[in-house]
Amino acid sequence: MKTTENVGAVYLVGAGPGDPGLITAKGMARLNRCDTVVYDSLSSDQLLELAPEKAERIYVGKRAGQHSMKQEEINRLLVELGTAGRTVVRLKGGDPFVFGRGGEEVLALEAAGIPYEVVPGVTSAVAVPAHAGIPVTHRAMSRSFHVMTGHTLSEDGTLPPDFPAFARLSGTLVFLMGLGNLHPIVSGLLEAGKPAETPAAVIENGTLPEERFVKGTLGDIEDRVAEAGIGTPAIIVVGETVSLDFRATVRRPLDGVRVSVTGTPAFTEKLLASLTALGAEAERVCGLGVKSHLDSPGMTAAYQSLERYTWLVFTSANAVRLFFEGLLAAGRDHRSLGRMKLAAVGKGTARELKTFGFLADYVPERYQVEDLAAGLAKLAGPEDWLLIPRSSGGSPILNETLDRAKIRYDDVVLYDVEGTWREKERLEETLKASHYLTFASASGVEAFFDGLTEGERKALDQVRVVCIGDVTAKALNARGRRADVVAETFSIPGMTAAILKDVAGN
Repeated sequence: MKTTENVGAVYLVGAGPGDPGLITAKGMARLNRCDTVVYDSLSSDQLLELAPEKAERIYVGKRAGQHSMKQEEINRLLVELGTAGRTVVRLKGGDPFVFGRGGEEVLALEAAGIPYEVVPGVTSAVAVPAHAGIPVTHRAMSRSFHVMTGHTLSEDGTLPPDFPAFARLSGTLVFLMGLGNLHPIVSGLLEAGKPAETPAAVIENGTLPEERFVKGTLGDIEDRVAEAGIGTPAIIVVGETVSLDFRATVRRPLDGVRVSVTGTPAFTEKLLASLTALGAEAERVCGLGVKSHLDSPGMTAAYQSLERYTWLVFTSANAVRLFFEGLLAAGRDHRSLGRMKLAAVGKGTARELKTFGFLADYVPERYQVEDLAAGLAKLAGPEDWLLIPRSSGGSPILNETLDRAKIRYDDVVLYDVEGTWREKERLEETLKASHYLTFASASGVEAFFDGLTEGERKALDQVRVVCIGDVTAKALNARGRRADVVAETFSIPGMTAAILKDVAGN
């Protein structure tokens, strides 16, 4: 394989069957250090959040019947990115070499002299049945399993010539991506001699919160699938082990509770982990991207005049990260903050501040802007001057409180928060299936509500809305929706505790 110093590398990473917790540790490591992610219709945005915040994310959108980019185009894209010196993760559902066309991508990379690595993934052929309680092998029942793509029909609509031989195999038969061909597959199995009483199952969205499945026999599985309205993506499983039910029996306090989460990648990753650890089926429905204004006249002037300020006030971890990034870019360093006192709205913001070598002088007992403002009004006086670099959607309560106390301050826009959607067309459906929807900031409320359709707004009537604090709840109320649950503490544990309490009370 030819390599040059300016050529990048492409990592074909198996994303697993859908549940983001089923990606391998090696796959996570590759995502953590990439420049670009090229991904299909993955089941969870949480996998994309494993990539660095500045990594480029390219959606190629392959899904049965809805290919937004042909395989040849994807091959060319990977070669172009590798040639440009990028470190690329090609994130593929399941395992790259199990009907994932990973081999074609490898051949294209080899031909172009681009270094590559294949990181195996957990294949849905085994994991999806297992999650539904169906082992593909079991002593004295099935000593083998066999996997076939469900895209088996030829152009004239007939099964391939070797299908009868496949159908006569002992053990468990698994058909991936086969729901659209369920009828010819079932007919082919029966014609090849499989008894009509042979157990069969069809599993939709396996390992995901929205997983559904039906069981029956070859004689009635088509009717059962139609009656239940099972849709794609789905896996067909045929064999005696389908009659077993080995679904998990461990019970946790949020089992069966579906939570839709909004917020920044850093926040949602932690909240999702907290909720899923308690059994919740949680997913991010709206992400918040941060658009920096470090080069704005306001921030430029603030960096040039740091000596005038006596307090530096942070209302989010994002503000901390961006402020210190801009500090160095502006030609200043930590010595510029020598005479300032530092305030943080909560423990999370204070922890972020500590990563830059600073301890907060003031953190309110309740982690919300009202308490931050009230505390600063008592601690600061007429001789003080506060610098507040924050989001453009920051709460006006801070301004109002400081104005009443006649304390000087500069409230400078450091960043904007923008809503990011990958598959917004699913939002109405997701909300209808959710028990809770969470908001962690007023700016998150604004980003979520901007551009909602009438159907999506109506779907909100069926879900209980959880806010991290009173300020967020007020922003929600201004949008015409009352908060059903407000966390007592402005933190991820506080939001988790609020949902637990509400579930127990209902």
